[in-house]
Amino acid sequence: MALIVHKYGGTSMGSTERIQNVARRVAKWARAGHQMVVVPSAMSGETNRLLGLAKELAGSAHSDAHLRELDALAATGEQASSALLTIALQAEGMQAVSYAGWQVPVRTNSAFTKARIESIDDVRVRHDLAQGKVVIITGFQGVDLEGHITTLGRGGSDTSAVAVAAALKAAECLIYTDVDGVYTTDPRVVPEARRLHTVSFEEMLEMASLGSKVLQIRSVEFAGKYRVPLRVLSSFTPWDIDIKEEAKSGTLITFEEDEQMEQAIVSGIAFTRDEAKISIIGVPDKPGIAHKILGTVAEANIEVDMIIQNISKGGLTDFSFTVNRNDHARAIDMLKAKVLPELGNPEVLGDAKICKVSIVGIGMRSHVGVASKMFASLSAEGINIQMISTSEIKTSVVIDEKYLELAVRALHKAFELEQNQA
Repeated sequence: MALIVHKYGGTSMGSTERIQNVARRVAKWARAGHQMVVVPSAMSGETNRLLGLAKELAGSAHSDAHLRELDALAATGEQASSALLTIALQAEGMQAVSYAGWQVPVRTNSAFTKARIESIDDVRVRHDLAQGKVVIITGFQGVDLEGHITTLGRGGSDTSAVAVAAALKAAECLIYTDVDGVYTTDPRVVPEARRLHTVSFEEMLEMASLGSKVLQIRSVEFAGKYRVPLRVLSSFTPWDIDIKEEAKSGTLITFEEDEQMEQAIVSGIAFTRDEAKISIIGVPDKPGIAHKILGTVAEANIEVDMIIQNISKGGLTDFSFTVNRNDHARAIDMLKAKVLPELGNPEVLGDAKICKVSIVGIGMRSHVGVASKMFASLSAEGINIQMISTSEIKTSVVIDEKYLELAVRALHKAFELEQNQA
């Protein structure tokens, strides 16, 4: 049979009862003859609890040394859930063993709290699998060349699971969550949202990057790079569901574009509330200015999303870009300290009450007027567009945060996403 990787999120591991259900589900797959590797997240709320304790102790103090210890602290959540799941599997009569990231090892760079996986040694894991054991590997974490524990950033367990699946050349990676697949948009915003049976890798990558919380973007990037088959499905179905039925449930993220998928012009509406806009008014319009501004921001490990520069007037231009809302204040402080004095101290404006709404679909490649239809729908609702970004298969706009749900509902209706797929 096949080598399969299961990943379980925090809500799936949220209590001893849920951990027992995960163990029974994994044991079912193992008894069916599959070699099983499981990557669990920390129990729901545990990482926030641990980091909250650290914040109480650190107060306003902040240093790179703190980041190292925050990783050492946060990694214990996954170590606890992995050990608990292993114990539950052993209680089910299964041979099972758990490993922390540093024991595999999962090698990363040294960017604490935002580390990236560089390699995974599969020798130890393959040895255990050959002996008939279920192997549990902590998600979210690894170890750098100096032996320091590192974490991959929030949602990093998805990335861990896909990276493990890639290293082991798994037949499939099943991502178990508290939802039963990928939807046309968030059902909490649009009750008529529909679950997609399949979605292309390109669409899923765009949705993840644009705010869909089903999969972490780096996990989708990994899947694309190493062509790891992914399926998103619910851990809250009965654990004893027929394995053939379970293997076909949820949403399959596919690398093939079939005729049916091409019929959908737009597959989904993604959005994020985590955006903030920074505008620098009246900067010199000359070569190197964009690099000076954005290079400084990048050096601080702050990711920039959308960028817009206005037409030059009198040798000056306005330059705007968006960052994650958590990085908003830090980015402005850094610009004021390191960049703006060299540019004549132009005015800098910040807006943390914006959001990004996007339409995504591979069918947009072969259809004209899709963006125009989006703009018309928003205009009909009186929603002003502040920034626009496009690619072959998506169009994103920045709007006032208070209009987010109205915009999503209007676009979902305009593109008839509540209709069943043909």
